[in-house]
Amino acid sequence: MNKKILIPTDFSKNSLNAVRYIMALYPDRACSFYLLHSYEVDPFSIRGSAYILPERGHEPHDIAQRETEEKFRIFLKELSVFTTNTEHRITTIVTFETLLKAAKEAVAKQDIDMIVMGTKGMTGATTLLFGTNAIKLMEGVTECPVLAVPEHLEIKPPKEIVFPTDYKGPYKKRDLVYMINIAEKHKSNICVLHIKKSEQLTRNQIEGKALLESILTNVDHSFHELNTVGVQDGITGFIESRNSDMIAFTNQKHSFFSNLFSKPLVKKLGYYSKVPVLVLKHSK
Repeated sequence: MNKKILIPTDFSKNSLNAVRYIMALYPDRACSFYLLHSYEVDPFSIRGSAYILPERGHEPHDIAQRETEEKFRIFLKELSVFTTNTEHRITTIVTFETLLKAAKEAVAKQDIDMIVMGTKGMTGATTLLFGTNAIKLMEGVTECPVLAVPEHLEIKPPKEIVFPTDYKGPYKKRDLVYMINIAEKHKSNICVLHIKKSEQLTRNQIEGKALLESILTNVDHSFHELNTVGVQDGITGFIESRNSDMIAFTNQKHSFFSNLFSKPLVKKLGYYSKVPVLVLKHSK
């Protein structure tokens, strides 16, 4: 079955690296890659207090369109060096919408399976870990998984995927299927990591752990616990000590993910700029 993947791009090297990474993740599978560039004209035309987006046929729009088409031509030429699978098809999308809105529209229109985005990491004191756009997609897109790929990442198959959890679930196999499929394809081990807040698991946590184990039955997996450490320090140390290749979260309100990626923690989790982060959708 053809997999449809949306990749926002700003034509940077880390954006190119993200495309290379996802192509390597599915090297022998038929995939349709939709490269999305959300173009912002600066400045917008202003009438009163309203911002008016440039329309087709107007000079700002047409100039931006031509510039973007040329950038895509160069970008695709660079990418062609790394593409070897004839079943990897590429389509380009240019829009004047905000990135989040454009991504959600593309997901709905093209029935996208996954969004993949290159990230620049921490490049300055005021720069968020994954950048504002990546954070918006990771938090705002609930229709499909989002994979954030850091710059300078070595292109290699993930052999270990860390899945931090508090065991509170609820877990559904359809929510975890992308992580499981990646693990099956690359013979990866899924490390389920629980950072203990108390000595004993609650009944709800025990049931959640058992359900998770049943879902992961057909893939290599292991369970790990850490004591008396903070969440961000625990995960960081675990990944660093094992040279893990990917981290996966389930994105739902009031979840482990949302607590982990609250703004104070985002600025502290510097190590995550070195490993891809897979944000799995949560179905109700």
